[in-house]
Amino acid sequence: MFPIATSVHLRTVTFAHPHAIELNDRVQLEYAERYGDEGDVTFLDPSMFEPPRGRYLIAYDGSGTPLATGGWRAMDENDMGYADGDAELKRMYVTPQARGLGLARRILAALEDDAKAAGRTRMVLETGTKQPEAIALYTSSGYTLAPVKFGHYRFENLSRCYVKAL
Repeated sequence: MFPIATSVHLRTVTFAHPHAIELNDRVQLEYAERYGDEGDVTFLDPSMFEPPRGRYLIAYDGSGTPLATGGWRAMDENDMGYADGDAELKRMYVTPQARGLGLARRILAALEDDAKAAGRTRMVLETGTKQPEAIALYTSSGYTLAPVKFGHYRFENLSRCYVKAL
């Protein structure tokens, strides 16, 4: 039986939490399958997601099963194309059995609210052309293509960068 989205609760955890590691491993496998490589090699340290300069969320069903994740980390102007006040969305993932319940949209909204409350002015993210579901989520949530690409994969043809004012 599939969980009901209303019985799902969001919990702040560290990026080093066992469930965060488990779901990160699962999303990395999905990236590797879609892109035919080793997954996303962007350097992420768990401390990057610690409040007030970040947050990492896991959505759990009523029985404590982790269903979805996402986080943001503060980024400021640097040689990778970020701007002062950026909050970068990372590791958005919904397990296959929980897809279609609106969990990604719920996590996205919570992360946007949290980043804005922390003083961030723009949410940014990098995704790829082989993730059409992600692109559909972001564009339907008000994200637009970035005028200048940023991040680890900014020079890759399959990379797409999106931004949204907070």
